[in-house]
Amino acid sequence: MLGDFYLELHWDFQSWVPLLSRILPSDACKIYKQGINIRLDTTLIDFTDMKCQRGDLSFIFNGDAAPSESFVVLDNEQKVYQRIHHEESEMETEEEVDILMSSDIYSATLSTKSISFTRAQTGWLFREDKTERVGNFLADFYLVNGLVLESRKRREHLSEEDILRNKAIMESLSKGGSLTEQNFEPVRRQSLTPPPQNTITWEEYISAENGKAPHLGRELVCKESKKTFKATVAMSQEFPLGIESLLNVLEVIAPFKHFNKLREFVQMKLPPGFPVKLDIPVFPTITATVTFQEFRCDEFDGSIFAIPEDYKEDPSRFPDL
Repeated sequence: MLGDFYLELHWDFQSWVPLLSRILPSDACKIYKQGINIRLDTTLIDFTDMKCQRGDLSFIFNGDAAPSESFVVLDNEQKVYQRIHHEESEMETEEEVDILMSSDIYSATLSTKSISFTRAQTGWLFREDKTERVGNFLADFYLVNGLVLESRKRREHLSEEDILRNKAIMESLSKGGSLTEQNFEPVRRQSLTPPPQNTITWEEYISAENGKAPHLGRELVCKESKKTFKATVAMSQEFPLGIESLLNVLEVIAPFKHFNKLREFVQMKLPPGFPVKLDIPVFPTITATVTFQEFRCDEFDGSIFAIPEDYKEDPSRFPDL
């Protein structure tokens, strides 16, 4: 059974795009685990429209509470809280559908089929395996080879107007603009334009060669790209937490942005030890370096997993949750 502990990790985001690299945020996260309760403290509220919004947030998961009350986020500066529900209103669903119908279908997967690890070397004349301390832990450094981010983009459902509008928005963002300057509002439409009538008969379809069935519906407009990443990972056998235990904790907080990428990365077949420092590609142009600075088994006052009495509920404080 996983005991109670305190874990501290730091995120640093980098990009090979010079302008983007200057505005990317960093974050320091603190995770407390006691029994079936988990608390995450973070300083990064949001990163949208090329702007970083700082703050003081706490996500609290109470395993003993009812599902409707088990997950809450605290704004410690404004002293308000919001319960996180997984049910969306009808209007929110309609807005999300409108955005999807007028945007590219984009997916990105981290391919680890050909991944391998080799020991990182240090020194000019006399090369030796790189071993350094990361925080309080001695770690062996490895080069990650064959790490590929595969992205796919489809747009056969878009009109020419949609494509030109989306292109203008992306060009504005790349120059430091914002969505508000573009007066961005989803296009309201009842349905997509239906595809041309298909002339393929049922007999032709079922008699086609295995794996080569005739295409039905719209003709695909798909663009695929692959980017190979140079990454490093530092593995420590002194770290008292196992990877499986970390995955169990991340299972609770994984839906929140970059944590899901961390969870996907540590599921790979890593070298022996615990990954106390690693590089994670989170977008095609952005890589995050995660460092586990501190870990200790500890006991906490149960009050840190409760909503303070002077906090007021604000159901609309975080509209994206």
